[in-house]
Amino acid sequence: MATSSAYPPPPPFYRLYKDFEKDPSSAPEPPPPIDGAYQLFGATYTTDVVLPSLEDQGVRQLYPKGPDIDFKKELRTLNRELQLHILELADILVERPSQYARRVEDISLIFKNLHHLLNSLRPHQARATLIHLLESQIQRRKQAIEDIKQRREEAQRLLGESLLIIDGSQQVMTPM
Repeated sequence: MATSSAYPPPPPFYRLYKDFEKDPSSAPEPPPPIDGAYQLFGATYTTDVVLPSLEDQGVRQLYPKGPDIDFKKELRTLNRELQLHILELADILVERPSQYARRVEDISLIFKNLHHLLNSLRPHQARATLIHLLESQIQRRKQAIEDIKQRREEAQRLLGESLLIIDGSQQVMTPM
């Protein structure tokens, strides 16, 4: 009966790092970042972060095209339309169950449009998150600076009081 290890052996390139503790510069440089198109599991991907349009994906767009989209209005419109289609689907399932497929396709189309609109807002969300994170860091640092100033003033006050006490005790000792 053969025994097997719980973990596979390390990859052979671990030997490239054997002298790393003695000489950190002996390790090979990391590979350069991928730029452009690359293959992964048989599919071609690109490093360009571009949201493909709905037409590129073969989906009909239900909201107006162009850069001046009122996202709030369009999301509300699609949400109302989705609610209406779901109610119609419930009616069809009760009255004509064989005709449900068309309504399910319509609901799927609305969901795809909602999803695409929401994904269009991701860069804005990332910027807003980063701004919030940086503002909170600034606030924490300002608070830390104020705390340091307050402790410095307290230390200076205690030091001044200590010097007064020492000077007072030396003056009492001096007349002797």
